[in-house]
Amino acid sequence: QVQFVESGGGLVQSGGSLRLTCAASRNTFSIYRMGWYRQAPNYQRVLVAVITNSDNTIYGDSVKDRFTISRDNAKNTVFLEMNNLKPEDTGVYYCYVNTIAGDSWGQGTQVTVSS
Repeated sequence: QVQFVESGGGLVQSGGSLRLTCAASRNTFSIYRMGWYRQAPNYQRVLVAVITNSDNTIYGDSVKDRFTISRDNAKNTVFLEMNNLKPEDTGVYYCYVNTIAGDSWGQGTQVTVSS
């Protein structure tokens, strides 16, 4: 089982920036993909950004050119730099890890963008 430590959420004004960090505990299996998903009230969880262990990245359409994902493989840590935040970016951001054993999710960190 993967243990997570997520940080960096908070309240920010529209146009502002935040940086999310997620450290996943060491485990038996290698981590393939790491990333972030967002869930707003009454909406399904949606992809924000994912990065593979070879540094290939996938972004949700709404965050392209504003958000940047990166990772430190040695520390099993993934980062999400969020710039030019918009009110529609508001939600709980969940850290995601994929290994050969399947998918695991963090407890989530709240991001609120005020207009």
